[in-house]
Amino acid sequence: MIKLITGKKGSGKTKILIDQINESVKSTNGSVVCVEKGSTVRYSISRKARWCDTEYYNVEGYDAFYGFIAGLLASNYDITDIYVDGIFKIGGRDYTAFGKMLENIDKLTGEDVSVVFTVSADVDELSENVKQFIK
Repeated sequence: MIKLITGKKGSGKTKILIDQINESVKSTNGSVVCVEKGSTVRYSISRKARWCDTEYYNVEGYDAFYGFIAGLLASNYDITDIYVDGIFKIGGRDYTAFGKMLENIDKLTGEDVSVVFTVSADVDELSENVKQFIK
C-alpha cells in the first residue's frame, strides 16, 4: 500500500512523517524502515526504526531506488512499514517516472507493506499516475 504526504517545501511533511514513524515503531509487530538522502530525520526517529541514507548506498534515480527497496524487502520479510523522506531528492522531479516507480513498488509490496513518501509538490502539479496514490 502506497501513501503520499504532499505539499510545498516547509509545509510540515517531514514532521508528519516523523510522527508516523515513531507511532509505527510502537504499534507494529514487524520492522520499520526509514529511507532518506542525508540525515534530516535520523535523530528524530526511534532507534528501533532502521534508518538508511541513500547517499551511503549510492542510490540515485527511480530505477536504483526501486532496486534498493526490493533488496530491503528481499533481505527482511518482517518489514511492515517503509517511510521515505524527500523522494525527489533521490529520484528527481520526473513525475511520470516517479509514478511508474510507485506502480512497481505497489505491485511489489501489495497489502503486506505500507510505504509512505513525502512529496514536495502540490497535488495539481503531479501526473495522473502519481495522483492515484493520494488518499
